[in-house]
Order: sequence, then C-alpha cells, then structure tokens
Amino acid sequence: MSKPVVLIAEELSPATVEALGPDFEIRSCHGADRADLLASIVDVDAILVRSATKVDAEALAAAQRLKVIARAGVGLDNVDVKAATQSGVMVVNAPTSNIVSAAELAVALMLAAARHVSPAHAALKNGEWKRSKYTGIELYEKTVGIVGLGRIGVLVAQRLTAFGMKVIAYDPYVQAGRAAQMGVRLVDLDTLLAESDFMSVHLPKTPETLGLIGADQLAAAKPSLVLVNAARGGIVDEAALYDALKTGRIAGAGLDVFASEPCTDSPLFELENVVATPHLGASTDEAQEKAGIAVAKSVRLALSGELVPDAVNVQGGVIAEEVRPGIPLTEKLGRIFTGLAGEIAQQIDVEVRGEITDYDVKVLELAALKGVFNDFVEDQVSYVNAPLLAAERGTAVRLVTDPESPDHRNLITIRGTLASGDQVSVSGTLVGIAQRERIVEVNGFVIDIEPTDHLAFFNYMDRPGMVGTVGRILGDSRVNIAGMQVSRDSKGGSALVALSVDSAIPAEALQEIAEAIDAISARSVDVA
Repeated sequence: MSKPVVLIAEELSPATVEALGPDFEIRSCHGADRADLLASIVDVDAILVRSATKVDAEALAAAQRLKVIARAGVGLDNVDVKAATQSGVMVVNAPTSNIVSAAELAVALMLAAARHVSPAHAALKNGEWKRSKYTGIELYEKTVGIVGLGRIGVLVAQRLTAFGMKVIAYDPYVQAGRAAQMGVRLVDLDTLLAESDFMSVHLPKTPETLGLIGADQLAAAKPSLVLVNAARGGIVDEAALYDALKTGRIAGAGLDVFASEPCTDSPLFELENVVATPHLGASTDEAQEKAGIAVAKSVRLALSGELVPDAVNVQGGVIAEEVRPGIPLTEKLGRIFTGLAGEIAQQIDVEVRGEITDYDVKVLELAALKGVFNDFVEDQVSYVNAPLLAAERGTAVRLVTDPESPDHRNLITIRGTLASGDQVSVSGTLVGIAQRERIVEVNGFVIDIEPTDHLAFFNYMDRPGMVGTVGRILGDSRVNIAGMQVSRDSKGGSALVALSVDSAIPAEALQEIAEAIDAISARSVDVA
C-alpha cells in the first residue's frame, strides 16, 4: 500500500519533516510559482504552506485527492477556507506557534519608538552624534492600553507589567474578572484612548475591526501616545495615523503590519517618529520551528481521520476541556448506532444533555457522524467530510442540546429514523473521576455496559433459558463474554441482551443465536 503524499510548498524547518515521520512520501515544490503548484498538487494528500503559496479554488480543483491544507503559521489570508470546506478539505494552522515571538516584537517596537532607536541609529550611521535630539521616555509607571486581550495581548500585558507599567485593556469578549486576575483593568475604547501613554493593538482583522482606530480615535488620544500595531494591517487607518503623527496629535508609532503587503513605499516611512518592520512578528527560528512541528502533527492526525484541534473549518473555536472526553465516546456511539440500524438513517439527532451544554458541543455532532459513516463508505471518514457524506446520502442531521439530564451528569444520545420508519437509539455517558465510557441505553432499554471493541445486541420476547442459550452458543464458538446486561420492558415482554465479548462473533454463531431465541433483531457491532 502506497504512503500518503505530503507536499511541502515552501521552506520549512527540518523539524517539520522529522515530525511527519517515515509514514509519508514527502515532495516539494515552489508554491509561489503557480504552474509548479498546480502541477504538483494533483495527486497529494496534504500540502504544507506558509504565506507565499495561494491555495484557492483553482488549486483545490486541481487537487484530486487533497485532504488537508496546513498553514505553518497563524494567518490564513492565502487559503480559501470556504472553498476548502466545500471540497471536504481540512484546513489547519498553528495558532499558538508565534504568540511569544509576536508579543516580544510588540514590546520591541514600543521600546524602539519610545527611545527613537531607528532615527538615532540612522543618524549615527551617517556620522551624526545627536544625543539631545533623540531624548526618549521611559515605560516605567506609564499607562499602556492593550486593544484585544487574546493570547498575544495577554503575553504583552504580562511583559509590560514587569516594566512597571499600569495596564488597561479593551476587549468586549473578555470578562472583567478574568482581566482582574491578570492585574488588568478593562475599559471601553474611549477610556483607553484617553488614559493611555502607550497603546498596543492585538486584534484579528475582521469587518468589525477594520479601521477601528481612525481619525476620531486618534484625535481623542494623548499627544504623548505611542501606538504599536503588530497584529494586522488595516485595523489602524494608515492615512489617519500619518496625519496624527505629522501634526503632533500623537507622539510616535511602531508598525509591523500594513493594509497592503508587501509594503515598501508608504508616507509613514518618511516620518522620524515611526519605527517599522516588514511583518516580522512570526519571523523567529523558534516560531517557525513550533509552527512546522504543530502542523506536521495536525497532518498526521488529519490523514488518519482523527480529530485535529487546530482545524479551522471543523470546530468553531477551541474545544473545551470538559467536552473533549466525550468525543471518542460519541464516535463509538455513532458506530454502534449504524451497527444496530444496519443501514444509513434518513434522520439523525445527536442529543447532548447536562453540564457540557454550557460549552460549544458542535464537535460531538461531527464525532457522531464520523462514527455513523465509518463502516459504510470506502473512503476514510473525517471530521470535515462527514457532514458532506450525510448531505450526499440525504440524511438530515440535527444537534439537540438540553442542560437538564435527570439520570446522568452528562448524556449523549444518537437517535435516528430509518427508511422503514423504525427508530434506533443508543446513549452513552462518562462516569467517575477516570471518565469511564458506558453505554446506558439501547432502543429504549436501560443498560450499563462498557463499549469494548466487540459488542452484540439481541432483542427477543422475554422467557426462561434465553440467556443460557446465548452463552452456550458463544461458548461453542469459543467467544468469551466480558460483560452482559439484560433489560426488559416488562415481565414476559420485549427484552434485550447486551454483550461485550473478547473477539468478533462469527456470522454463523450470530445466526444460530438469532434462530435459537427467535430474535426480533440480532446485531454484532465491532468498533475496533
């Protein structure tokens, strides 16, 4: 069997290839060369890029078996995420790889602007010794306003606190209590502008943040303000910033990003009170190595069909730690559901009840679908293509959440309607400190059994001797029973035997049991 092919389209650290390991065929191309890219991407399973390679709809159309696009960095401006999702291709990045590097550069720009490092350096190289002209200011006991208290903003706040600065922040999505724990006072943007001696921007570029810092905001700032933007170009209006710096409405700026990049010709570069760098936030050896290793690990997970925490088009945000233990359980429930149904359901509800509904549980719907389709399609099922497989087969899917769970702290149920109109359901939960997986309901019958690799379910009319018959036939087939549960709706009514066994039950033994107990249904389910 041939190895999956990984295409490296730009120079990455040697540690990236090492992290991929020997399980892949590694190829290279010049991603910025369009013809080379389109020719090289045709038969690869994954592509690793940085910022120069444009993976758009045209490239995706050329990629006949592409499963994952990995961006060794944070930004995704060069990847058409929507087109990738429509094609069933997972997109991953390395969201934490450069946060330390970016935070350190923001602090470096702040210090450089405060002490006029750039013009003083240029003057000295020109043979001029101008100590008095380039008198600067200290950061100590000044107020710094952090715009955006995300991962990088937090790191900047921590570092500037060590300089003896008073830290305030504007971020409408952060709770005041969380900020207070870090020694940061949350304020609105107007207050931040009015109080800040220094200001550092750490926001994503969105329609809401584009032009957030414009002429009106800069006019409300202190004349002594030094503004740093090492986040994304366009958040600070560059024309307004130029006017504010030129006329002395603010004192200085440190810039690493620009509205249009690469940017080599800007009026801002003419000003001595501006220090600028060419988008160097992630340009450290450490950040590049972290990014490469992170996406290599994500590629390994993606190509094995596993959940990728850094996939940007699978789960809408970070998966809460409280939700993660339920992911493998839900995938198993999906496989058990399909084993019980024996066909693809027309309607599937993924019901999540209990405390975990306080968090985003969309990933559990994806895990359920991955399990449902795992044994029914030849292609590998992933968290990206599972919803597409459901849509192709006309299966309607719905995620239902309810904070109330009367019998269990948390309960996950997969319930579906078959073409015949019959319903199938299976429920599971996690118990104890060890979060042990348990199946607690099958088609309305209450049970308590571990979801081992090999399971069997027999539905029959309750009468004496049936359990012994099942055990005898399995014993004759040398299948060892690891666990057994019997449940019934009433004495003499419909009953269910649920079994976990040490090995798969041969088809002949399953048929023999079904005939011996006049089973309404007999299903063997393997989830190994």
